[in-house]
Formats: sequence, structure tokens, C-alpha cells
Amino acid sequence: MFKKGKYRLPLWLRRFRDACFQFLVPLTVFQLVRTILFPSAIDVILLTILVLMYLSYVVGFF
Repeated sequence: MFKKGKYRLPLWLRRFRDACFQFLVPLTVFQLVRTILFPSAIDVILLTILVLMYLSYVVGFF
């Protein structure tokens, strides 16, 4: 009935998602350096969100 797995999204949306996640690794590294140099609660929360987004992409959850 419903498509399961990575093919449930249209091709253009999958390509857009993959392109966005290519920017996620450099952004996460930049945020890690920023958090190490100038730690604040917002930086730690943002870094956690970025890492969870990357892990969910790698595992295939998103």
C-alpha cells in the first residue's frame, strides 16, 4: 500500500535532502569549534541538534 524505505520521497526531494546534508558536516565542525572556544547553552543545543540530524541521516531514519 505505502512505499517504504528511501524511495517513498520523490526524486527531486531526495536530491535536495542529500544536497542539504552535504553542508551538514562542515557546519557541524564549525559549530564544534565555536562551542569549544565560546561555550554557551545555545551552542551546545545547536551542536546536539546538528549531530542528531547527521546520525539520523546516516542510520537512514530521515
